[in-house]
Amino acid sequence: MSILIRGGTVVNADHMVRADVYCADGAVRAVGDAIEAPSGARVIEADGLLVMPGGIDPHTHMELPFMGTVASEDFFTGTAAGFAGGTTSIIDFVIPGPQQNLMDAYRTWRGWAEKAAGDYGFHVAVTWWDETVHADMARLVHEEGVNSFKHFMAYKNAIMATDDILYQSFARALELGAMPTVHAENGELVFQLQQALVAQGVTGPEGHPRSRPPAVEGEAAQRAIRFAEVLGVPLYLVHVSTRDALEAITQARSRGQRVYGEVLAGHLLLDDSVYLNPDWETAAAHVMSPPFRPAEHRDALWRGLQSGNLQTTATDHCCFCAPQKAMGRDDFTRIPNGTAGIEDRMAVLWTHGVGSGRLTAQEFVAVTSANAAKLFNLYPRKGRVAEGADADIVLWDPAASKTISVATHHQNVDFNIFEGMTVTGLPAYTLSQGKVVYAQGQLDAVRGAGRYIKRPAFNRNIGFGGQA
Repeated sequence: MSILIRGGTVVNADHMVRADVYCADGAVRAVGDAIEAPSGARVIEADGLLVMPGGIDPHTHMELPFMGTVASEDFFTGTAAGFAGGTTSIIDFVIPGPQQNLMDAYRTWRGWAEKAAGDYGFHVAVTWWDETVHADMARLVHEEGVNSFKHFMAYKNAIMATDDILYQSFARALELGAMPTVHAENGELVFQLQQALVAQGVTGPEGHPRSRPPAVEGEAAQRAIRFAEVLGVPLYLVHVSTRDALEAITQARSRGQRVYGEVLAGHLLLDDSVYLNPDWETAAAHVMSPPFRPAEHRDALWRGLQSGNLQTTATDHCCFCAPQKAMGRDDFTRIPNGTAGIEDRMAVLWTHGVGSGRLTAQEFVAVTSANAAKLFNLYPRKGRVAEGADADIVLWDPAASKTISVATHHQNVDFNIFEGMTVTGLPAYTLSQGKVVYAQGQLDAVRGAGRYIKRPAFNRNIGFGGQA
């Protein structure tokens, strides 16, 4: 069935215009005035609604095996929950174990993702190095459409990439036209601080932020940026949570270096007081890495987003329920790291970004969709409402309001870090591949309807590393 969206205001990152939008066969076929609805087309009246590209969450972990358990959200439930919040595409992470073949891990994740309701892609983590990794990176880029590789600078004795791995992988990414991404925390410092705190008898969730102070992130961010500078490769820093890391990014960009930063909705809205909650389960439910920070860092992150030194917003959606978090009841280092957010990211950013005057509607589209599409070579297929683009669209009602609650969310987890927050600005309709998958509170996600989207390598001669 074709769909005509009539009378709305189309909002892209570069302009707003009142226009009709006609979608057929999974793509936008026309944007303009007074488009005639073809026979049999469904008409959605969009007067008073904003017609925006569906959100892209560039950082999720669906059904991730981690810290002795598996994340509770799978690729179907997670992408379906995204529809309810206006997010239509994700980029998840393939994370090979130590010494695991990259292609084997990639095939495993591709199998898990076949149940996805929405479109998806992958970053692939480099957790070790030998000649097979060197060869597999080329296969992933040239055959599988992977153009970004993840490096964990934390999690010593597990998946941490040491400096020699960073060098080898960054250099190989440059050769292949791929972009390295990093989780910037000094893994050795974290490990030593964890051991020291536990030895002192600090075993509760309050130990988590104490073992990962802001300087730990700042040092690792600076180190990764300097590696990228020496090698001449662009760099994307995931979940920037501190003023320290933001300053390193800002300074590098002022030197002309192609460095990009992502910020999580949670880091923009919560602070480290959550770890002092007297209820252990509530405090533990907020354990993620990097942790939530003191309020001055949160304020700096908003300024980074406004100034353009942070380009994308994400969730690091990685869900663990209370019984899983309880694995670390006697030792905070064993609490599985992760929180949810894919359903709420766009609403909380609209409320506290556009609603507060920090962001314009067009900037909102940039940081929730268009910039991620540009940086990871999905644009203009995604991240834009225009002729020829995928018909991944959210019809946004800026006047709609609700109170976020675990009792009503669609995420497969028993806690919501935004519990009790009232948001104004919500999806009225979400379209994926030109089909209505969410309408006025009713979710109609189809298991397995999502497509794997290949992302071409970058051409260094015409803008390597994106132009966000």
